[in-house]
Amino acid sequence: MYSWIWRHLPGSPAAKLLQALLLITAVVALLMLVVFPWVEPRLPFNSVTTS
Repeated sequence: MYSWIWRHLPGSPAAKLLQALLLITAVVALLMLVVFPWVEPRLPFNSVTTS
């Protein structure tokens, strides 16, 4: 998968590295700001009981 992304990014290796870092940053931001907050209330970890 990573080699496919690398081959399809345009530009020199330095430009590809910058684009790859921007893609990684965008994916992490999307997960942290949208996906994880949406999933968190649906997880069963809030109703933990111990005996």
